[in-house]
Amino acid sequence: MLGLEDLEIGLVFGAGQDARATLERVKGFGLRAGQLVFHGDYSLRRAGEIWDEALRAARFTPVTVVCSYVGEDYADIPTVLRTVGLVPEATRSERVARTKAVADVSKEIGVDSVACHIGFVPEDPHEALYGQIRDVARDICDHCAKNGQNFTLETGQEPAHVLLRFIEDVARPNLKINFDPANMILYGTGDPIEALGVLSQHVVSVHCKDGDWPPRDTPEALGKERALGEGSVGMEAFIHKLKEVGYRGVLSIEREEPNQELREADIRKGVALLRKLTGRG
Repeated sequence: MLGLEDLEIGLVFGAGQDARATLERVKGFGLRAGQLVFHGDYSLRRAGEIWDEALRAARFTPVTVVCSYVGEDYADIPTVLRTVGLVPEATRSERVARTKAVADVSKEIGVDSVACHIGFVPEDPHEALYGQIRDVARDICDHCAKNGQNFTLETGQEPAHVLLRFIEDVARPNLKINFDPANMILYGTGDPIEALGVLSQHVVSVHCKDGDWPPRDTPEALGKERALGEGSVGMEAFIHKLKEVGYRGVLSIEREEPNQELREADIRKGVALLRKLTGRG
């Protein structure tokens, strides 16, 4: 794939049914890299072949493939606990198998990083669930290692010290972090700039996303995502911290606004902001 610049600007985008058309839309923002999301209902049949051909034709570089799952719901913290990632026992085996299948497709298209929201890791390492999720992470890491890949966990649902201890307990060199600063705020789990300092040695990819803290008068609510530069992250401080800790990878903008027209406008604003902050604007 293309040789990318330090702190290249990219986008988190879903795999559409028409791979070439999907990539043309992303390239329309002036981008040539990003994170490709295989949603849970996306068929993986021939996905490697289809996306490899489309990516080569578009001269586009996916730096991470993100795996999400059918039935996940981010309405509030109790719903996240019940439905998200590899924590819910009822869907765990199916989702582990899906993650491994996505990793295999990722290998076909030359991507060495597979990411997901693993779900809430318990803070108490003596809880039975903690040990179960640790073993699940080891299993997926070992599968990814055979493919020459990292398995990367997205930040947000645990404070930085809990995630750091979990990584140490899993004890697999290819377990890494996909750092999302807004998620730390949306879940109320800690200051993202401080968390980046704690976790930086394990960070191999980042999302550029913004948001506000959860409302104080609504227990168990999540904060609200905002357009880049309009929330509480402090993007200038975030980019400065990334440079300080030595991160040189892609800055993948994530915007989850359901209104497509507004989402695209916000992405363009985000690209302009990051160009300014990285000295390219």
